[in-house]
Amino acid sequence: MAYCNALMAVPATLLRLAAGALAAAAIAAPAAAQQSALPQPVARALARAGIPQSSAALFVQEVGARAPLLAFNAGEPMRPASTIKLVTTFAALEMLGPTFTWKTEAYIAGPLHDGALDGDLVLKGYGDPKLVLEDFWLFVQTLRARGLREIKGDLVLDRSYFDVDGHDPGRFDNEPLRSYNVGADALLLNFKTVRFLFVPEIEHGRVRIIPEPNPAQLAIENRVKLTAAPCGDWRAALRLDVRDGTPGARVAFAGAMPSACGERYWNISVLTHPEYVYGVFKQLWTESGGVLRGGYRDAPVPPMARLIATHQSATAAEMVRDINKFSNNVMARQVFLTLSAETLKPPGRYDRSARAVHAWLEGRGLVFPELVIENGSGLSRADRISAASMGRLLLAAFASPVMPELMASLPILAEDGTMKRRLNHQGVAGHAHVKGGSLADVRTLAGYVLDRNGRRLAVVFFVNDTNAAASQPAHDAVLRWAYEEALAS
Repeated sequence: MAYCNALMAVPATLLRLAAGALAAAAIAAPAAAQQSALPQPVARALARAGIPQSSAALFVQEVGARAPLLAFNAGEPMRPASTIKLVTTFAALEMLGPTFTWKTEAYIAGPLHDGALDGDLVLKGYGDPKLVLEDFWLFVQTLRARGLREIKGDLVLDRSYFDVDGHDPGRFDNEPLRSYNVGADALLLNFKTVRFLFVPEIEHGRVRIIPEPNPAQLAIENRVKLTAAPCGDWRAALRLDVRDGTPGARVAFAGAMPSACGERYWNISVLTHPEYVYGVFKQLWTESGGVLRGGYRDAPVPPMARLIATHQSATAAEMVRDINKFSNNVMARQVFLTLSAETLKPPGRYDRSARAVHAWLEGRGLVFPELVIENGSGLSRADRISAASMGRLLLAAFASPVMPELMASLPILAEDGTMKRRLNHQGVAGHAHVKGGSLADVRTLAGYVLDRNGRRLAVVFFVNDTNAAASQPAHDAVLRWAYEEALAS
């Protein structure tokens, strides 16, 4: 926050001069890039995949060097997929600070006598990206420990910290039940996901389905039959039907599941945010011995309500690690919205956060005129950034005080996160911290490679093409080349 305020104090004239100089350099970059050539191993891998070189962009620069080592199509705006999370998370670490935390508050709106609240319990969310079931259970226990036993009124949900009405979970890929398509919310709980555990019970000849959690408004119909067939693709043999209920939803599973599969699980998002919070709260509240008489509604915290409990999240540095290591889209959206809610004023909105990010970049002397960032996660077909701009971002991040936190958040090649199974047992294994990204026609990577002589390179490689899914060998070739040959003397 302090950093953002300092940026706003920079004279506008200086910002315009810096922007002009950097914009001129950006304009010149494509011309220089056309004179560069892809490394032969990369070019051959693209050719084998049937991908024209015009669909690829590569930027490589040694940390501390004054100019790129290689820039091929580096000035062209391209879709970055999940590598745009590097913009979101670097911005969060600098604008919010590595120790920033999110809070969730509980208020009582009415008199409390002998454990009975003659009024409503109000939950106010501030966009916690990772308020998981275990944390919420502890929050419920805190309320019980404060003497609250019976709630005679409603559970009131104050979700006003974000303004994200109208989210369509099926808009991106027509998969509205997938957990990665869950929309952001100021009271996001457990990623709004139910984990359905399928347990073959051979002795009873049936499949048991266990929902975790088990929201009050969720009804389950189990018509899954147990078979003795080989396991294979167990999910494909199941059928799922979801119907809206009043309230909540009815989920029906049918089909067959081989006993050879053992226990399996399926994460599904089937309720709205208010339904989910109310349903899980009522489940946990009842299990803890509490009583909730009313229903739920959206409303702001009443002026005379009294704060009785606050849950503090993990730090921004810890959130950023989860976002980048495991490419968590839902958490990235939460953090992105927090940027405008905190550095401007609530509510957080995607368009306001995009403006805040551009202002932060320009305040650092990083002018990316081509940058389009829709929701901060990369799950977007509107996002655009050039390989050169992403490379400059990486170089700026390496010189930032928050470099250790950002570096530690990136997947280590062949070691962990989304890169755990890439290039195992090869020389570059363990020598690269890189973020990958993928959409149907996009494959990207961006991060740092420590070469065989101990020199660190910022590396960005984008492929935007209908055959992009076949480009992994080219991405691997880039990483091997950066480690073995880029700075070979």
